[in-house]
Amino acid sequence: MRTSIRKAYSSILLLLVVLFSFISNMSLAQPTETLSSDSLSAEREKLLKGEVLVVLSDLPDGVTGVEGHIYIAAPPKTVWEVITDYDNHKKFVPNVLDSGLISDNGSEKVMFEKGRSGLLFFKKTVNIKMKVWGEPQKRLYFQQITGDFTVYHGEWVLEDYPQGAGTFLTYKAEVKPNFFAPRFAVKNVQKHDCPSMMSAMRKQAESLVLPELKKE
Repeated sequence: MRTSIRKAYSSILLLLVVLFSFISNMSLAQPTETLSSDSLSAEREKLLKGEVLVVLSDLPDGVTGVEGHIYIAAPPKTVWEVITDYDNHKKFVPNVLDSGLISDNGSEKVMFEKGRSGLLFFKKTVNIKMKVWGEPQKRLYFQQITGDFTVYHGEWVLEDYPQGAGTFLTYKAEVKPNFFAPRFAVKNVQKHDCPSMMSAMRKQAESLVLPELKKE
């Protein structure tokens, strides 16, 4: 009698183990939910809402790092045209008093800008001549040849955003003036000038797209 009970108990245990294993395997076989590859970061959500994000950093030897981000409701082609419209920067970029293209050898251009920069009592007119080169509609590098900076170089990066028919635009630069200016003053100026400049680029690019949309 006891032997029969033990056998029955063992059979029940074995059945429970098999059943548990089967249920577990079914659970593992269910597809897991994953994030979409084009899911947006919190930062990009802010950009799509119209914000301009700027990050400043202290680099060695008194150099200030600047990184700005903005979303523009215009394709990279239009944004590129605006960034490289050197002769007309003075017409739509704040604080640019004069600008223009000096030379163009195809792969590399030389341009100049004269600007008025500063806040409150810290105001100065700066001149700079730069070489610019890169990959059209994707990346544009710039570096000072002569001018009022000890260090001035960086890049524009354009990233297509097909979902919104627009462009994520990034500006990166390392700057150090060759005249006396406390680091905090340089950072405050960049904190003000960078978003102002990028907003101007957005306004100009979107104004060029608007007539095309009306035609449609």
